[in-house]
Amino acid sequence: MKIRFFGAAQRVTGSKHLITTDSGTQILLDCGMFQGINTSELNLSFGFDPKEVDILLLSHAHIDHSGLIPRLVKQGFNGKIYCTPATLDLCKIMLLDSARIQERDLDRVNQRRKNRGEELLEYLYEEEDVYLALSLFVPQPLNKPFYIDKDVKVEFYNAGHILGSAGIYLSFETPHYTKTLFFTADIGRKGDRILDDPAPFPQADYIICESTYGDRLHEPDIDAHSRLLDMVYKTCVQKRGKLIIPAFAVDRTQEMVFILDQLESSGRLPSIPVYVDSPLAVEATRIMIRHKEDYNQEILDYIEKDGDAFGFKNLTYITDVQASKALNFRPEPCIIISASGMAEAGRIKHHIANNVEDRKNTILIVGYCSPNTLGAQLKAGNSTVKIFGEDKLVRADVEVMDSFSAHADYKEMMEYLSCQKVEKVKNLFLVHGEIKTQEAFREKLLGQGFRKVTIPAQGEVYEL
Repeated sequence: MKIRFFGAAQRVTGSKHLITTDSGTQILLDCGMFQGINTSELNLSFGFDPKEVDILLLSHAHIDHSGLIPRLVKQGFNGKIYCTPATLDLCKIMLLDSARIQERDLDRVNQRRKNRGEELLEYLYEEEDVYLALSLFVPQPLNKPFYIDKDVKVEFYNAGHILGSAGIYLSFETPHYTKTLFFTADIGRKGDRILDDPAPFPQADYIICESTYGDRLHEPDIDAHSRLLDMVYKTCVQKRGKLIIPAFAVDRTQEMVFILDQLESSGRLPSIPVYVDSPLAVEATRIMIRHKEDYNQEILDYIEKDGDAFGFKNLTYITDVQASKALNFRPEPCIIISASGMAEAGRIKHHIANNVEDRKNTILIVGYCSPNTLGAQLKAGNSTVKIFGEDKLVRADVEVMDSFSAHADYKEMMEYLSCQKVEKVKNLFLVHGEIKTQEAFREKLLGQGFRKVTIPAQGEVYEL
């Protein structure tokens, strides 16, 4: 049996790991899109033949894990796609949104290429490819084993990263041996404001582990309510400006709304308009409301008392394009929460473009941003950023609240892995991280007693 790494190898995005069993069955773990500057070419070619892949196991709906599924189907994949029920519901909206965004963005890029006399780029996929892909999905609940082949048993374990996210445990059972492999995918954090904690998993021979924050610790668990409220007062009350919050449409947007809901319910939030400007986030909120099985007890108790964790006075959900554009011409202070969280696509780019040069405003980064994305440039303190081909001076304040991250830091990841007897793990592969981060995390894991920690390169193959 062998595994080959075709994405998220010494980088964060593009999660794709291909297992080939001794009987020749090909199992793909995730099929994510590469994101950030200079990744277009990486998304055009998989490095393997999609027609030869038999099964796809999907950990969660984030685009860097699911975003190339329609292209996989477009190029010939026709197998089953297994995921949790909530992940399927989210993919129904996120993959369609991805198709529309990349079509719009590519149209703009191709217009510039056409003007320069350059060759036009092809669409990764279109909406019809998404619908075809969705027809192949087979939802499976957490903690209930199922077979994807006569010799391969799979079980999903709650990862606590976003709604529906799961670690994937595979048992390869033949008359001659049994081997086990666990794919952590993205590891969530204990104490999430909405979701249950990540669940421990059985002993594994091999582990594929994310390493996004493998070299750092999140800031201490500050009073997020008070800090956010302080920014609202400084920006919206004192400076009469706008608080712009790039937020992932799934989980992060709902988390921000939940905090604002609590502040409003307690009478602490100033009476200013709050806008969730993202059709995707609006749909994701509806889906989240339907999947309370993933909630922790705190939010369930709040809903029992308050009636609604995602709706309050002065909160408006916007889907209409004209209503979104109108926000740029409203002079009054407000809070705008919009996707994407890395500010790399969607309506948030327009809001930042229209507000980043005004000193009255604040841009609040509340999650991980891949290197070279607009969010990462703002987070790094760049004095200018390029948006839609134009240089913009960064005059607005830029604030960061890392405590909102849905990715575990290195201590939290090591605690998550503590359910394992390290001497029984034959090899732990690090993915979904930048190489320097992975090297630092490897040293920490070796110090914890793991015998072998490997950092695979793009396209590298390993025998298990």
